[in-house]
Amino acid sequence: MNTPSKVAVVTGAGQGIGRAIALRLARDGFAIGSLDFNPDTAQQTVDLIAAADGAGLAVQVDVAEREQVLAAVDKVVEAFGRLDVLVNNAGIAPTTPLEDITPELYRKVFDVNVGSTYWGIQAAIRHFKARTPAHPGQVVGKIINASSQAGQVGNPDLAVYGATKFAIRGITQTAARDLAALGITVNAYCPGIVRTPMMEGIAKKVADANGESLEWGLQQWAKTVTLGRISEPEDVAGCVSYLAGPDSDYMTGQALIIDGGMVFN
Repeated sequence: MNTPSKVAVVTGAGQGIGRAIALRLARDGFAIGSLDFNPDTAQQTVDLIAAADGAGLAVQVDVAEREQVLAAVDKVVEAFGRLDVLVNNAGIAPTTPLEDITPELYRKVFDVNVGSTYWGIQAAIRHFKARTPAHPGQVVGKIINASSQAGQVGNPDLAVYGATKFAIRGITQTAARDLAALGITVNAYCPGIVRTPMMEGIAKKVADANGESLEWGLQQWAKTVTLGRISEPEDVAGCVSYLAGPDSDYMTGQALIIDGGMVFN
């Protein structure tokens, strides 16, 4: 396999936002490591990339398991010869009313959302450290983490998910300081309400309960968005494309909000 000029690993690339990010970065010229718990959907993303004359490799991984994440990233680097961007996108978002939170649920959500962010950062550092910046401020690698609008403002019934996304903002800031001397930038993106299979499932429950259509259900959520519509995965992918590209080289430790105007800071 020929060595591409730049390589990105995207976790949770099998569907939704992760797939949109993988496809967008492939269009931007990256070879893509498509990491997902579901090997079939990970491969489907790679097939879509290949159909557009891009390069990709599907790797099955449980992002909550450190050794699996390290091994998966190593496999991508072995295939393509380098790593330039790692996108810690994978996550889960169960509804968690305070009285319903159990130790098992708490641990699972933190292991997947926060744990995977630590393990992805560690995996990236191992490969980025092989390239020494030629001068202060030169960027040799980028880490991009998935936070959320719910990591900016507390949302009803999302006490566990929101806590993980607030945590990821903190990890992003600390890692940005710790890794700057190595030429590594660390930023995050904060989506709002995105039309993904998970979001459609939530909206359908609301719609069914009211005898309405899926589109009606989605529109109920859109009422909270200043721009009047919920996000498409491609909206978020565009933000990640910016963070992965050279125009954001002088940015680190930031969490960009891409939510259509739900949160104003």
